[in-house]
Amino acid sequence: MSKRPRFSPQVKSSILRQHLQNKKTISSLCEEHCCSPGSIYQWQDILFSRAHTLFENGNPRGRPRDLKADKRKAEELEKTLNKKNAIIAQLMEELLLEKKQDGVT
Repeated sequence: MSKRPRFSPQVKSSILRQHLQNKKTISSLCEEHCCSPGSIYQWQDILFSRAHTLFENGNPRGRPRDLKADKRKAEELEKTLNKKNAIIAQLMEELLLEKKQDGVT
């Protein structure tokens, strides 16, 4: 029993591009890539049903957002904020100690 081939997202998009932009027939693509027409139609349905997400979040170029990079940046900003809060707390403590030593309450 032969296993069905698994196609990477890059290969799937390449096959769809050949069909949609280069006007290659689905039957010729199926022969070339050893896949079924149903697979190509399914990939096409997925592409069109999710295409709107490429333009969400103020992303005019349609590039998918790098969520890992966004998460890393958020973590870096949180670390910076925590450092600033710690410094402010330390300065406030020192200021209170100075006021107590000077007799100012």
